[in-house]
Amino acid sequence: MHTMLDFKPLNTLSIHLDGLIKGRLWLKVIIGLILGAGLGVLINPATGIVSESISQIAANWLDLPGQVFMRLVQMIMIPLIFTSIITGIVSNTSENLKSFGLKLLLYFLFTTMISITIGLILTLIMKPGKYIYNLGGFPNNGEQSLISEETTSFTENIPTTISNLIPNNPLESILTGEMLAVVIFTVIIGVAITQLQKKTANPIIRFTSAIQKICMIVVSWAMMLVPFAVFGLMAALLSRIGIDIFIGLGYYMLVILAGLLLLLIFYMILLLMVGKNPITFLKAIREPQLLAFSTSSSAAVMPISMKTADEKLGVSSNISDFVIPIGATINMDGTAMSQCATTLFMAQAYGMELSTMNLLLITFTVVAASIGTPAIPGGGIIILASVLQSVGIPMDGIIVIVGLDRVLGMFKTAVNVTGDLTACVIFNKFFGVKKPGKQLTEIPVRITEP
Repeated sequence: MHTMLDFKPLNTLSIHLDGLIKGRLWLKVIIGLILGAGLGVLINPATGIVSESISQIAANWLDLPGQVFMRLVQMIMIPLIFTSIITGIVSNTSENLKSFGLKLLLYFLFTTMISITIGLILTLIMKPGKYIYNLGGFPNNGEQSLISEETTSFTENIPTTISNLIPNNPLESILTGEMLAVVIFTVIIGVAITQLQKKTANPIIRFTSAIQKICMIVVSWAMMLVPFAVFGLMAALLSRIGIDIFIGLGYYMLVILAGLLLLLIFYMILLLMVGKNPITFLKAIREPQLLAFSTSSSAAVMPISMKTADEKLGVSSNISDFVIPIGATINMDGTAMSQCATTLFMAQAYGMELSTMNLLLITFTVVAASIGTPAIPGGGIIILASVLQSVGIPMDGIIVIVGLDRVLGMFKTAVNVTGDLTACVIFNKFFGVKKPGKQLTEIPVRITEP
């Protein structure tokens, strides 16, 4: 049925990025990070080299390339996700799509629950918030009750919340950036397209392919700014944040990084379970991981992730075109783990005791919130505020967390992208089309003679 659809998968349209990759873009990004960090420390008013006013002016200008880059990414994020999901859907048979789509959703929910469990256990054991509490805690310590009235109404309105996932006005969802609503709308449209006849469907697919090409050209323009954007953003960040903040909250950062490492190990175990070599996998995804680390945006790395999945991991285009755009929107395992750990950290810093019911409520809220987390830098902070509010934890401490989130966000995004690519490899094992010479190295079952 689907041979009628004349389109090119997104990963074959990334030819505009080839020159950047061959030009060692990842190395330029690392150099930009190091030089930006050095400059940021130098122009920090705490060093006494420059005045606070000059430091502020310099930071604003250093932010410019990064702001331009992020605006370009946000500008094409929705059309890129829209066209990529449709491409992934129409390249699957209708029977395959039913089982594949449902299993993908269950897989994402499973990995999200595992990530939240890691965050819960790690924070409850290491208690990073107790250190802050012993120093006096955050502002407004103890001024809010443990459970707010909004918590009760939230749990009572779960059916309404579920029904509201389907947008009654898709254009409004697009304009307001409600990514989950956009994804659900796109999936519905994509499935409907598969029911069309050849003559009717082909113009739609050609239009979708043209939009993909336009998005890839814009992405290639944005990617040329990446080294300069990373340099400026890192310099501006360290020029505004005092070194003492990093030292005082270093334990909290250590807990988050430990949780992300455990989550990464969990992904490697999943790969071993399907007979794939984790070492080969990590070597193959170096490019998207480094770009995710430097940009803190899953959406910005999406084309590179697709290209890597297709060319280095041997994943079928129908798998990568469907899994990665959806994963970049709803599969935020690193973010979910961090939000859960940060919520408990904030409760500990305020000296608040959480019951088992509170922990379950946090888990449910983080699952729902992580699905709607924007795939852009700082998107997790917006969702974190709603999670804190749902259990009555004061949000004043977010002001301190915001400064650290830009640093931790780089690690979280790298883990998020790793999770999406892991899902691609796993689902390609069962649903993909074999491509000779491009398959990810598998773990040998027995020793063979050389």
